[in-house]
Amino acid sequence: MMIRAKIAQLAKLAAAFAVSLACTLPARADSGWSLLNMTPGVTEISRNIYALHMEIFWICVIIAAIVFGAMIFSIVTYRKSKGAVADVTLVHNTTVELIWTAVPVAILVFMAIPAAKTLVKIEDTTKTDLSIKVTGFQWGWQYDYLDSGVAYFSRLDRKSDAARELMSGIDVNTVDHYLLNVDKPLVVPVGSKVRLLITGADVIHSWWVPAFGVKKDAIPGFVNEAWFKVDTDKPGLYRGQCAELCGRDHGFMPIVVDVRSKEDFEAWLKDKAAEQKQASAPAAAEPAATPTATAASTQAATTG
Repeated sequence: MMIRAKIAQLAKLAAAFAVSLACTLPARADSGWSLLNMTPGVTEISRNIYALHMEIFWICVIIAAIVFGAMIFSIVTYRKSKGAVADVTLVHNTTVELIWTAVPVAILVFMAIPAAKTLVKIEDTTKTDLSIKVTGFQWGWQYDYLDSGVAYFSRLDRKSDAARELMSGIDVNTVDHYLLNVDKPLVVPVGSKVRLLITGADVIHSWWVPAFGVKKDAIPGFVNEAWFKVDTDKPGLYRGQCAELCGRDHGFMPIVVDVRSKEDFEAWLKDKAAEQKQASAPAAAEPAATPTATAASTQAATTG
């Protein structure tokens, strides 16, 4: 009795300590049970994937409850201490075998129907508003806007790149979005169906943005397709990473997508196209000047 009283007292003290600790620790919005599950995301596809995930999850929970419930009931009810005797003559039952074959098949067919519908939606890249070619390389991404001719590289931002070096002396906690920020994000408009043509330049990479429900391998010599359409009320920055082990700096090639209003996107795209056109103008003018200079030299030599 004394031992039981001491255990009860210790339990009360532990409970009181846990309650006081919970009250004193600061609450974090990004902690808790919610981190153990997928999130609905900000696109139609991501919500379809989340709904499918939850549907299959609860089917598995029900199956587990039935199976383990039957097991526990059998173990408790038909145990030796209650006088149960094993039936050693039962080796075959056609009815039972048909049931335990037909029921799992029916469950799999029931699960396959919504899964097939979701997969068909994921692969439907028709009727898109914007096409972007995504090329993975060691270690970054290249984005080509196929309809406007805008193209640029996106790499790990300089602050994260400097902080990640050994003996840099930089506290990574002072770096905003450490290892998840880039110098030039991918810019897309809200409410538009964006098609991605994903490939690789050297080794296999994988373009993954969880909030969009998009994860596609970037394979050299092969083009994968994916699409997303961000909700009109969800502009902002969305982050992802390369999800395929691609070499030494695999952990240092993040993805950032800047989702803007359609007006802001059109203005950005126009400015970017003009900027790149102006940057390429001197390079195009130099070769054109060479024949002129050659003709002038020839004329001067003839006159002399």
